[in-house]
Amino acid sequence: MSRRRLALVTGGAGFIGSHLVDRLLAEGWEARVLDDFSSGREDNLAEAGHRAEIYKGDVRDADLVARALRGVEVVFHQAAVPSVPRSIAEPVRTHDVNVNGTLNVLEQARQAGVRRVVYAASSSAYGNTPTLPKVETMPPTPMSPYALQKYVGEVYCRLYAELYGLETVALRYFNIFGPRQNPDSEYAAVIPRFVRACLRGESPRIHGDGEQTRDFTFIADAVSANLLAADAPRASGHVMNVGGGARTSLNELLDSIRHITGATVAPIHEPAREGDVRDSLAALDRARDLIGYAPAVDLREGLRRTFESMRSQGKTGESA
Repeated sequence: MSRRRLALVTGGAGFIGSHLVDRLLAEGWEARVLDDFSSGREDNLAEAGHRAEIYKGDVRDADLVARALRGVEVVFHQAAVPSVPRSIAEPVRTHDVNVNGTLNVLEQARQAGVRRVVYAASSSAYGNTPTLPKVETMPPTPMSPYALQKYVGEVYCRLYAELYGLETVALRYFNIFGPRQNPDSEYAAVIPRFVRACLRGESPRIHGDGEQTRDFTFIADAVSANLLAADAPRASGHVMNVGGGARTSLNELLDSIRHITGATVAPIHEPAREGDVRDSLAALDRARDLIGYAPAVDLREGLRRTFESMRSQGKTGESA
């Protein structure tokens, strides 16, 4: 008889967290979700149904987190306010959630005897350094409160591994995209916004000249990295990139989305945003070595799956 494995996913009703919950359940884990539903949605957990136990509340609530952690082996800490523009507009509030919330999760995990915490870090920690690809040994140069907050979380993870023996792994995400990513938010990611605009026949808005580049990572690959990081024996105490392994400009991205959707719309260029990084590309050697990570879904296939999902769920805004 296989042993019971229980995981807690903070932010488990969100875009990445809900996919992670589905994958955990599919692979035989038991899953708990801790989410305040400020951006996470109940319908993201429709596939999990009653198989996932829900704790509704804030990661800063010590008592709630302690209750949610009873019997948990691994925590996947996805909860955050994940927006550079919002962190610039609300630095104190976002710091409280992203830093103090992370510290609370680590401390409660330590007290509960959790084996490992896998932390959702961010490639924004690298800042605007021109060197490509981004390698984990590069000095962080965060350009926004969000980038700094996520980096501070990494440092806390390392300290908890070194000082207290709590196993931790920090995964620096590079532009995760896929089904369930919300196109409606003021701070929505570029891919769902572009897809919806193309399907509505509207001009997508690009901040800057569109030649800025990103390493887009399909959600299934990000989830795989989390599952690998949960058990890899040499990973504890380390930070590693999770990317798609290719560099794409926003203009190239829009061309691909227009091809998939059949749209002919032209973009509207707006001023570049404060805190935005110019170019990004992940070096994946460390993740490959420590957890066996390799991306399996390329950008074109990921865009196709995202488009089909948005269209089937009526999130494109197409007229009937």
